[in-house]
Amino acid sequence: MDDIVFKAMLASDTEDSREALRHLLSACIHREISTVQVINNDLIPTHLDAKASRLDVHVTFNDGEAADLEMQMDKSADDLKTRAVYYAAMLMSGQSRKGRVYGEIKRVYQIFFLNCVLFPNSNKLPRRYFYMEEKEHDRLTDVTEVIFYEMPKLESKVQDILTGKVKINNLPDDEKWCIYFKYRHQKQTAELIEKLYSKEEGIMLAERAVTGVSRDYKRFARWMAITKNRMEHAQMRYALKQEIRAEIYEEVRAEAYQEFQTNKKLQAKIYKEARKESTLEIARKMKDAGQPLKEIAKFTGLPARTIKQI
Repeated sequence: MDDIVFKAMLASDTEDSREALRHLLSACIHREISTVQVINNDLIPTHLDAKASRLDVHVTFNDGEAADLEMQMDKSADDLKTRAVYYAAMLMSGQSRKGRVYGEIKRVYQIFFLNCVLFPNSNKLPRRYFYMEEKEHDRLTDVTEVIFYEMPKLESKVQDILTGKVKINNLPDDEKWCIYFKYRHQKQTAELIEKLYSKEEGIMLAERAVTGVSRDYKRFARWMAITKNRMEHAQMRYALKQEIRAEIYEEVRAEAYQEFQTNKKLQAKIYKEARKESTLEIARKMKDAGQPLKEIAKFTGLPARTIKQI
């Protein structure tokens, strides 16, 4: 039910993923799907200030019909009902082309798999919404359908399956998919999930696809662990080298200071070099200040040739 895994399972460029998506979509819309094609999941905004929308699984099928399948772990601060209608409208507007008549617009489906309950006053699963007249309920158009699967409403049914009160074969295909999504990683339903993907072709393909995703993730995790270990090892070696260098530096500095303290000639040499460097710096500053060459030579005691070379 992680939306990243959900996307990878259904939108990967593999035969298992494409076929799993085709079976799932057929189960949701109650019609056979012949071909599916996953397309760009970024909906193009209608203007520069429009809200940008990124879909989980954006698919076209059956010569132009479109659907968006979303996995939602919990209620968000956003209004999921309005969000669903907005996405459906964007799927429709994405078909508009200059010169085309409205009758050519293909049907669109917005499908939400929810790990939360939006409609607490009803146990109906799924909930399907169309444009309808308020009292006589005649449908205005078949071009838009919004479907919500509130998966927590399956809990009692799953318990009935586990206790033998309900046969899993009698469930609608879309409910089987919801059970697979919600309960795949729970230990108490492991046998039930195994039955699902051993009997249902689409769920079996989804299981193969998600296993491939898991395997790829594990390979990535192993590579990251190896890289991390190498980096840590290199960092330890670097730190050790720095520590050794610091120790050597301290030893050399101590030895040099000891020699300086006891070697009068060395002291005289260092003092002489220091005085010379100080004198040169004074001469440089006087020259930069525009003092005459004779004045600089007289003040510092440096020969004119040396002053010229500064």
